[in-house]
Amino acid sequence: MDAAAAKYIGAGLAMLGMIGAGVGLGVMFGNYFQGALRNPTAAAQERPMLFLGMALTEALGIFALVIAFLILFS
Repeated sequence: MDAAAAKYIGAGLAMLGMIGAGVGLGVMFGNYFQGALRNPTAAAQERPMLFLGMALTEALGIFALVIAFLILFS
């Protein structure tokens, strides 16, 4: 196997973390919207935790992207 092919395969596998981030964000926002529709008065209290969870989930996705770029361009 060529070294360039191995880099592409490794970068592709590292990008699987982006799939997890996308699924995590979808589940998180979906559950928030369901809870907000059931109890609209509590939605404002839960919004800061939603944004914190969103930031942490996106950070893991960006970390996977950085690792893929490191594999690809090193």
